[in-house]
Formats: sequence, C-alpha cells, structure tokens
Amino acid sequence: MSSTPRLRLGMVGGGEGAFIGQVHRLAANLDGHFELVCGAFSRDADNNARTGTACGLPEERRYADWQRLLDGERALPADQRMQLLVIVTPNHLHVPIAEAALAAGFHVFCEKPAALSLDEARGLEAAWREHRGLYGLAHTYLGYPMVWQARAMVEAGTLGRLRKIHVEYPQGWLGETLEAQGNKQAGWRTDPALAGPSGCMADIGTHAFGLAEFVSGQRVETLCASLGSHVDGRRLDDDGDVLLRTAEGASGTLIASQVSTGEENALKLRLYGEDGALEWRQMEPNSLIHRSRNAPMRVLRAGIDQPELVDEAMTRLRLPGGHPEGYLEALGNLYRDVAAAIRRGDRGDIAGVPGMASGLRGMAFIEAVTQSQAGGSRWTPLPSTD
Repeated sequence: MSSTPRLRLGMVGGGEGAFIGQVHRLAANLDGHFELVCGAFSRDADNNARTGTACGLPEERRYADWQRLLDGERALPADQRMQLLVIVTPNHLHVPIAEAALAAGFHVFCEKPAALSLDEARGLEAAWREHRGLYGLAHTYLGYPMVWQARAMVEAGTLGRLRKIHVEYPQGWLGETLEAQGNKQAGWRTDPALAGPSGCMADIGTHAFGLAEFVSGQRVETLCASLGSHVDGRRLDDDGDVLLRTAEGASGTLIASQVSTGEENALKLRLYGEDGALEWRQMEPNSLIHRSRNAPMRVLRAGIDQPELVDEAMTRLRLPGGHPEGYLEALGNLYRDVAAAIRRGDRGDIAGVPGMASGLRGMAFIEAVTQSQAGGSRWTPLPSTD
C-alpha cells in the first residue's frame, strides 16, 4: 500500500445492481492509492442512499445527480474535494459529465466508449485540450501484463512483418430478450438513445478493436462490416463480423457477438507474422502462446519470477508464477497509472492508460462499421482522428 496520502475519488453511476461500478471501486482500492469520498450512484434515491451507505460515505457526500456532485465538490476546500471523477454511466452521459468535470478542474476516468459519436468525441477532445485535465478510458484488457508482453514482442520484431490480425469477443448473455424482462444492463445497451448507433460493436467490439491496434502497433485503415440482431425486436446489433486492412498492409478479422450461446467472456487475439505468431486469451490471461516458423511452440507465463518477461509486463505483475492475476488486477493497473500521473502533476495524457486518442479511434471504428453496414457491407475507410 502507498505510504503517501490517498487520492480522493468520486463516482457517477455504479449504483446497487450495476456490475461495473463495484468492479471499479474494488480495482481503485487494490493498491491503496485512492479513497472514495463522494458519489452520485443512481437516479433512484433509495438506491443512491444504499450504495453510498455501503461505501461508507456521509450523507452530505452522497449527491442526487452528477451536476450537484460537481457543484458540491468544487465548493469544498482544495484539500477535501475529489481529485478524480470516475464515470460508469450508460454511454449517453459520458461526454456531458466528462466535459463538465474537466471544466470544473477535475481529472476524469471514464468507461468506454468515449462518446455516442465521433463528432461528440471531437467536442470532448476540444474541451480536454482547453482545460488540460487528465483523461483516461477504462479499456481494462490493456492493463493485463501479458498484453504488454505481446506488444513488446511485436515491437521487437519477434514476429517479423505482420500479416494477419484476428480478434474475437464472443459472449452469450444477450441471447434472449433480457431488456424486456427488466434487466437494466440489457435495457440501456439495446436502447439507441442511451447506447448510441451500435449495441454489441460499441459495447465489446471497441474492446476487441482497441486490443488489436494496441498489441499490433498498426492502425486499421479500412473495413467491411456485417452487423445484425438475432433477437426479434432488438433495436441495435447484438452480433457482427468485420474484415480489416491496416495502413501497414496486414489483413484480418474482428468478430463481436453477445448471442453466442454458452460463451462467457472469450476475448481472444491472434497475430501472425512472417517469422512467428502470438495468441492471448482473456479467460486464460496469464499465458501467451508464441509460435515460431522453425521452433516448437512455447508458452510464456505471467509471474514476477519469470525472467523472459519485459519490464512493461513485470511492472504490472504482483505475484510469482502460478498465482493467477486477472480482471481486477488489470483494471487496478490502470488505476495505479492514473494515480502516478496525478501525483506527478501531469496534464492531458496518462502514461500507460488509453486516453483521448483511443477514444477517438474507437468512435471512428464504430462510425466506419455502421456506415459499412448501411451501405450494404461495402469497404469503408475509418475517418481520420489526427
């Protein structure tokens, strides 16, 4: 645990019954860098009160909505008010809250996607550049040590020239109309007003896209997408297949589905180069498979006692080999990097954490995917985000 005073954290969303809010609270507390000091957890007053009580917050720091949270915290002395606002709401509130928080002088760590549209994300970028607060996105899978190991091996030329990128993210939880059964998580994810123009691709396809670009070091230049809904009456895509081509010449596929019966959270990335290949699976995150053209397959394993691992992986590990580190630790790694940036007095980007550039790329991906689908699955370039 850090020996310095803990940083003060506030949260919007994540009330009782919401999966991701509790995950963020656990991950933020993992290394002892943060203390939750305030929250506006739910529009339901009883839920908000119960969540605040469960988190140990006094009544005056349990706010009825995010606007009152920002006003209330800004009115406090500098050594008492929150320093970082965590946004874990449905997508339609990401930009309004983030813009207001940055303008009020608070740093922001937000669930993905960054916005409802690329234009909205560009407006957020302008506000971020004006106010120069820190901004990070919770692409949790980029906090895994072996993801950084894979990235370093690609950068070092271990695979040679990259030829193929295959990334898939199948889930099965939306295989029935949960949104019609009162499931809040399904309800907002299938509502265009709350989720935006895409369902599955915005929710988990952006994770797959971000992982593929991060590890490969290549930018998708053009794509061809086929989206659909397999559940009658559903208003947004719950499944999709995308062909990819990168600016550097690699080709590949991205598959995202929330109606793949029996699947849990099976995110998987495979990269193939002239000299070798890598494979990483989120449900077995401590293993990285390395295949070579002229050598037997080997499996690199996570652990602070594994001498083959690069520094970028080692600094994100806490335990010796054979002691599993997973989802909470990966998100905890992002929070640890956010804490370090705040303590250094950094402005703008957060070293080691996906930020505004990743948010813009994710929205460009969603825009290209939906345009491709609307045009009869034609090849469509990603809009520029530079």
